[in-house]
Amino acid sequence: MSESKPRIMLVEDEINLARGICFNLEQDSYAVSHFERGETALEALKVERFNLIILDVMLPGIDGFQVCKAMRKMDSRVPILMLTARSEDADRVCGLESGADDYLIKPFNLLEFLLRVKGMLRRSSWYRPDPVEEGYQFGVNEVFLLSYRAKTAQGEIDLTEMEVRVLVLFFQREGQVIPRSDLLETVWGYASDAETRTLDNFIVRLRKYFERDPSRPVYFQTVRGVGYRFSRKGA
Repeated sequence: MSESKPRIMLVEDEINLARGICFNLEQDSYAVSHFERGETALEALKVERFNLIILDVMLPGIDGFQVCKAMRKMDSRVPILMLTARSEDADRVCGLESGADDYLIKPFNLLEFLLRVKGMLRRSSWYRPDPVEEGYQFGVNEVFLLSYRAKTAQGEIDLTEMEVRVLVLFFQREGQVIPRSDLLETVWGYASDAETRTLDNFIVRLRKYFERDPSRPVYFQTVRGVGYRFSRKGA
């Protein structure tokens, strides 16, 4: 196995679907390790490092939400894409609250899936240029982008890679209204016309981290009908 290949963990108990996913990812030059149960995937994560985790919600034994929470305690950075056959918005929110970075509803389009994987696997070099400084401060918060952590009123927290991508874009364009399409395309690699609640749920997550009152945000502001704006000084 080439060390240069991005390493993907697939946790999926539907064997035919898993075989198809593995085949197509390997055709795209990814190295894939497949697990049918969350328990065995967690054991592997103790000793192996992955660039991306693809995690089904409906698993035998412990479900994907529980697995995701456990994975986040073991590796706060690795991007996690959840697969779910459930279409209810509450289940998607639950997955994102468990620490996932995005979701796909089964059955999904293969091309969309591969584009999503590619977008989530993009390496991090793009989000380290000036003018974003290490130790970026706003209010009582301080974000350390290179070490994926932040100091907040609630204490110190670890950040996922996707959370850092969102924060960097906000910091680089502080005070500007950023359209939803720009955020989705730049951070997740979505097509500009994609419909998803991933971004909105990410903003909810950031407000819980950094806002004194998440229901009345002053830093991460909604601009209705357009997108979001970050204000370093607060509203």
